[in-house]
Amino acid sequence: MTEKRKTVALCLLVMNERRGCEHDVPLIKREAFDEVFAVDGNSTDGTVEYLEAEGIPVHQQPEKGYSAGCCHGFRMCKSDALVFYFPTGSVPVEETLKFQAYFDAGADLVITSRNMKGARNEEDVSFLRPRKWFVLGLSLLTALLWRREGPVVWDVLHGFRGMTAEAFKRIGPRDTGVSIDLEMIARAYKMGLAIEQFPTSEAGRIEGATHFPAFKTGSRLLGYLCREILRRD
Repeated sequence: MTEKRKTVALCLLVMNERRGCEHDVPLIKREAFDEVFAVDGNSTDGTVEYLEAEGIPVHQQPEKGYSAGCCHGFRMCKSDALVFYFPTGSVPVEETLKFQAYFDAGADLVITSRNMKGARNEEDVSFLRPRKWFVLGLSLLTALLWRREGPVVWDVLHGFRGMTAEAFKRIGPRDTGVSIDLEMIARAYKMGLAIEQFPTSEAGRIEGATHFPAFKTGSRLLGYLCREILRRD
């Protein structure tokens, strides 16, 4: 256990999430964080205007793409650790408060899991759960390839997560594509970083469709895995 409190920033990753922001932002305990800001991927629905009216600084990401948005979040972060949250109304806002204790205890990477014991996945109400099964299979494969110690992360694709700025710099993820969530896990395994996870409950989005279509995203993630296998560290 470390005795020194780590500073923690909360980054809202948004792209056309006005209604989700209206639901989630009033519930955020801003005083619990050393920074609260947003990274926007070119919203056109009033998301930026709403966040700025609520006093939340918004940084426009210079390049398109999910990985680019995450990398820009760390460039904007002045704290020891950064938590990513997606204000879509789909996961409990109060769980953003759980990260501080894990970072103070020495965690490098903290994942919220929709697939571990005590969690709820949006697909759990269905007989067929293709997205959940894909994530579980990808999680198992990633662990078999690179995990040497510590827990198996069973939700390698949930973007609601946090990482220390130092660890993020060490793993050096790409700032293109959509593979950054998987890259964070794979390289944390490789480097023996301290990983923690806790269960969360997922519901449906308040409005709009996912920004990550299943087949296209899945294909790109499998392509990343192939590159990571061949990568020389």
